[in-house]
Amino acid sequence: MRLINTTTLEVEEFFDVSIPEYAILSHTWGDGEVSLQDWADRKNRRFKPGFQKIVWACTQADKDQLSHVWVDTNCIDKSSSAELSEAINSMFRWYRRSAVCYVYLEDVPAVTLDECTKPDSAFRNARWFTRGWTLQELIAPPNVSFFSSNWTMIATKSELAPCITEITGIPWSCLLKGRLSKAHPLRRYSVAQRMAWASRRSTTRIEDQAYSLLGLFDISMPLVYGEGFEAFTRLLGEIIHKYADHSFFASQLQ
Repeated sequence: MRLINTTTLEVEEFFDVSIPEYAILSHTWGDGEVSLQDWADRKNRRFKPGFQKIVWACTQADKDQLSHVWVDTNCIDKSSSAELSEAINSMFRWYRRSAVCYVYLEDVPAVTLDECTKPDSAFRNARWFTRGWTLQELIAPPNVSFFSSNWTMIATKSELAPCITEITGIPWSCLLKGRLSKAHPLRRYSVAQRMAWASRRSTTRIEDQAYSLLGLFDISMPLVYGEGFEAFTRLLGEIIHKYADHSFFASQLQ
């Protein structure tokens, strides 16, 4: 697992028991994200649009007395299909293991907690709530803090839980789960419930509709970009094999 050192801004690699406590960044991708290869170019990386939010996350982690941060854009070597597959299959666990998750809402100005709850608030309409990958990033971490476009803290997940439940349909009980030991945090929720949460979200690539759900169902499977809708078919096959719960399939027949 690669992590960014918040003091040196160097990307460091750790294995299993050597992994330190870390913060993790959740965000929506845009143009000009900083890849692992871009990050190695210390002279020019600061000119990439995605650079500033990584620096903000590192600064916040340092304030929170955390020495390292994980960011999906520059802590995964996406030129390696094997590494990308391993990372995506590990992502739910990495978010769950984090000390805190910083959610960066680039389309939300600095707002108060009360302003977030208003019917047509920028918070309620944030793009982050519409993306497939951010579902597990909301559920898995034990502690989540939301930040505005200029990195002003808005509130925590626990403070915003009633509002987030209205936006996402995810029960309070799921949002407020702490870091459990070995049991999967979604074991109480049916396959149909989890699929319903995901149905409100979209991904850029067709395959990611399935791959972004692997952690929610505690499933590992190989990634085959280019397979299209076959990815979701494979996911459903793994779900049938793993669970005696056919609630999702029954709901499709109604």
